[in-house]
Formats: sequence, structure tokens, C-alpha cells
Amino acid sequence: MSDTMTDFDPFDDLSDDELDAMIEAGEFPTAPGAPALCADVPEGFRSGFVALVGRPNAGKSTLLNACYGEKVAITSPVAQTTRRRLRAVVNREDCQLVIVDTPGIHKPKDGLGSELNKSALGELTDVDVIAFVIDASAPIGRGDAWVAERVAAAKAPKVLVLTKADLAGPEQMLKQLEAARALVDFDDEVVVSSTEGFNVEAFVDVVAGFLPRGPRWFPEGMGTDESDEVLVAEFVREKVLLHTREEIPHAVGVMCDEFERPKRDLLRLHATVYVEREGQKGIIVGKGGEMIKRIGIEARRDLERMFGCRVFLGLDVKVKPRWREDAREIRRFGYAADDE
Repeated sequence: MSDTMTDFDPFDDLSDDELDAMIEAGEFPTAPGAPALCADVPEGFRSGFVALVGRPNAGKSTLLNACYGEKVAITSPVAQTTRRRLRAVVNREDCQLVIVDTPGIHKPKDGLGSELNKSALGELTDVDVIAFVIDASAPIGRGDAWVAERVAAAKAPKVLVLTKADLAGPEQMLKQLEAARALVDFDDEVVVSSTEGFNVEAFVDVVAGFLPRGPRWFPEGMGTDESDEVLVAEFVREKVLLHTREEIPHAVGVMCDEFERPKRDLLRLHATVYVEREGQKGIIVGKGGEMIKRIGIEARRDLERMFGCRVFLGLDVKVKPRWREDAREIRRFGYAADDE
């Protein structure tokens, strides 16, 4: 697994005009104690932040993984799979994209849902390009229109990304394009299939064309802004989502409470899966512990691939009633918008 990003803001003492002038002159500022920005880039090099926004299950996380070339964002058919903003750096010879995966924007049913919406909508004002991701295989509805209103009001360039092209026929694709164009005045558009690798590089090229000239904000070895502990918790949660249904996935939160490397080629991990009711706990544990064992085995395989070493993973399941309505618990899990 590549190193995670170091959060810093090198611009606190600079106005926008001063920053633009320094970038144009090839003078790239850094903050005290921050890693030096890489100014040794080709002429015309572009860099910046690209937000993937849209409804749940539109294919945002799958697209991020395809662009990055490795699975770092969890995926599942369950709405609200993505609960955290996740940034992944995509490096090319002529550009550096920091792709921002956001929670699916939806009608919230609890405090957690409201925080996820705030997290996603907050990205609209902080990025260089907005990629509005729409599922080509699902009809465009009122939810998409609601998201489109927020996208249309944003100042950044807007790119329509029609995903899951492998699941839609030509006629349906044309209808989706026409319906999407009626929602937002897009600066460009691209049709992709992330699972098939179709037009993924074209997407990178399209959004890179709207990025400003600039340095590599992050060294090429840096990959995502998630901590190792968060990645462990997320991959465990993904397996819970894939093997349970109905209310279980939405009621699940996971925390990694042990991360130790006793040997260079060994990680010792422990995570706790939290649910809201005893009945939910019983489903996740399963008869004779079969379900939690299955979840652990599948999560461990992904984690061994990610960290490149053997992994010992222990799991517990605990009940925390109504945690999705408790702002303090939402923050403790790291799902609060103002924590990002």
C-alpha cells in the first residue's frame, strides 16, 4: 500500500491573486513543515482536484478505483456504501489529478444521512472540476434532478460522466444523455464502463483538460488520504454489506481498534463491528459464528493484497443502540462532515 497523504494548507497567508501569480511564475508555495511541492514538471503541467458527485450507486467509487489502478474505495450494491470523502492521486506525465470520491447524495432518513449529504455537497465549492456521475442503466429521476440543481449552481467546470455503459444499450444511452443534458449545462461529457475499463483514460484526459496549470501537489508515491486504520475498517464493512441485506448494512459501523506490525511481513489487526440491535448482531455473527468468520476471511484477503504481507484479523460485534442518530457517535466513527 502506498503512503497516505499528509494534510496541509500552504495557502493560509496568500490571497487568490497572489497564489495565481506565483503559480504562473512557477513559484509554488509550501507551508512550514509541509512536504515540498514538486515544481520540476513539464511545461503546461496541470494539477488539481476533481470531485465525483451523484446519487448512491451511480458508480463513483468504481470509477475512482479504475482511475487509480487499484482498489482503495469499497464498493457494494448497497446505498450509502461510501460514508467518507476519499481522495486518491492519479499521476500522469502531463497532469496530477486528486480524485475525490463522495457519499451518494440522497434524501436523508437519519442524522448519519444528513452528515453524508453535507460531506458530498461541501466538495462542490472546494474543487477544480465537478464530475456529475449518472448511471446509464437506471432512469434519471427526481433525486438526480435535485443533485443537478446543486451542481449547476457551482462555479467549477462540470463534466457529465455516464457510467455502466456495459449495462445499457445504445438507445437507452442516448435517452440518458438527452435527459442529463437537460439538467445541467455541461462543459463536456464522457461515457465510461469502469468494470470493463472502457473510456477510463478518456475520462482522465477530459477532466485534466479543465485543471489549472500547477505543480504536483503530492509526491508520486502518495496514494490516498485515508489512514491504514480507516482502510481496515472500511474493508471489513464492505464484506458486511456484501453478505447482509435489508436494514443490516445501514445500521453497521466499523472501527479498527488494533493495528500492530510485530514483524515486517506481518500485521496484527482487530476491528469491532457495531450494530444497533441484538437481532442484527445475531445475523452478522451467524450460526456457529459462520458469518463473521466468512466476513473476516474475505476482508483479510483484501487487506493482505493491499498491505503486501500476512494479516491476522480479529473481529468482534457489539451493539450500540441508535448510533446513527447520535452526533457524537457519528463523529467517533469519522462520518461527520465537519471532520473532513
